[in-house]
Amino acid sequence: MVLLVHPFGNESVRALLLALEEAGLLGRFVTTLGWSNYSYPELSDHIRGKLRRNYPVPAERIDIHPLRESVRLLASSLNLQSLTRHEAGWASIDRVWGGIDRKAAHCLRKGAYGSNIKAVYAYEDCAIQVFRAACDLGLRRIYDLPIAYWETSQRLLREEAERYPEWEPTLVGTRDSPEKLERKTHELELAELVICPSEFVRDSLPKNNGSKARALIVPFGSPEIASSDADRQSSADRPLRILFAGSLSQRKGLADLFAATKLLKTNAIELVVMGPLLCPLNWYRQFAHFTYEGPRPHGEFLGMMQSCDVLVLPSIVEGRALVQQEAMACGLPVIATRNAGADDLIVDGETGFLVPIRSPEAIAGRIDWFASNRSRVAGMGIAAQTRARELSWRGYGEKIVTAVRELIQT
Repeated sequence: MVLLVHPFGNESVRALLLALEEAGLLGRFVTTLGWSNYSYPELSDHIRGKLRRNYPVPAERIDIHPLRESVRLLASSLNLQSLTRHEAGWASIDRVWGGIDRKAAHCLRKGAYGSNIKAVYAYEDCAIQVFRAACDLGLRRIYDLPIAYWETSQRLLREEAERYPEWEPTLVGTRDSPEKLERKTHELELAELVICPSEFVRDSLPKNNGSKARALIVPFGSPEIASSDADRQSSADRPLRILFAGSLSQRKGLADLFAATKLLKTNAIELVVMGPLLCPLNWYRQFAHFTYEGPRPHGEFLGMMQSCDVLVLPSIVEGRALVQQEAMACGLPVIATRNAGADDLIVDGETGFLVPIRSPEAIAGRIDWFASNRSRVAGMGIAAQTRARELSWRGYGEKIVTAVRELIQT
């Protein structure tokens, strides 16, 4: 049986939980806030679909520790920044991750999860304590690394701070403490199997750091979107709608995209920027003209996405930006970098284009190609949608379960 630890849960966690449960391998899921899909049966499917932090496993397999995360959510809504300050705040994301890690390790040592736990599955920044407990108890250890290893990330982000010093406030990772980075190093050293969402993440792993862990690439799944919902045409009667979706940070290459738009005919394109702000909106507007769309429920996000023509994500550091597969599932071709985890998604000229990082000229060139070849956009969108459908969340979960089962049996 597997103990899975994650403070927030997300689509990949849900897919893995379901796969572990169906395989009879889920011991317990440890998180901050959450409930079972099977709870509150009186709720309609419509309401249930709008709930967050609901998981496809029985309630008795979910172990919640809600205090610190509840305070974080409240403090964020009240703008109590001292409580959520990076690493230092009592209810910062780092403290939430560390807190759930300590809780899981404590309960594991006490035997609170039963005597049949054979492996621990934990995520970056939430694994050091529970892995140490697992080592002491002779349990196997699986590490999920959703973004490039910290040494690669830090190098790239610090280089970005030098390229665009005014964008440094959006590069939160540059302020990680030496203690936090050391924990990340020890997490990897304790791991036996590392789950990576892309080749970029796998290739970022250090070659000589004392870890003997095997790395396995498991691409994320794509959302299921009906063909009728995604059938769309790129009309030459209006500007080409270019979409950027994600946090408004230079980690995702937004400064390069803004620079690229200045190289283009402004009447040929419309740039739509969607995502959480890391600086005031007017600060971003000094760099480019764009339409801003704030965060919204996932269904509404996909609907807005289908009003656009092409997704552009020139990321500097990612793991595998899920928004790429969401866009492709909606019938949008994609312009992205290998560092966005897009290397197996994009076939140049068929599903989109790969561009090098830090190249506004290359981004502008590909956007201009789409603007000049509007008749090709729909066909490339169909090819992108076909590729997205080849990657399912069920396949994601089953591939990890197969690897976990093999590890437990060795």
